[in-house]
Amino acid sequence: MINYIKYIKNNPKGYWFKRKLYGWGWVPSRWQGWLVLLIWAILFTLSLVMIEENDHEIGKNFAVIITVILIWICYKKGEKPRWSWGK
Repeated sequence: MINYIKYIKNNPKGYWFKRKLYGWGWVPSRWQGWLVLLIWAILFTLSLVMIEENDHEIGKNFAVIITVILIWICYKKGEKPRWSWGK
């Protein structure tokens, strides 16, 4: 766990999202990344509420759109993704 924290904190380029240490994808590494993830979670919850209130198509489309936007932000403000097997 300590090595993982060191990896996340070692961020000289100021990435909002760093590559995961194992697997493919990103993890937030700065407060901006955490804020983006929090906003996405709130909006995704809103899309689930819209689906429950019989706005199925609007809710599904909204969930897809905000998820695509999240992935785009991660790609633009994070390290380039690739599969990792640790350091």
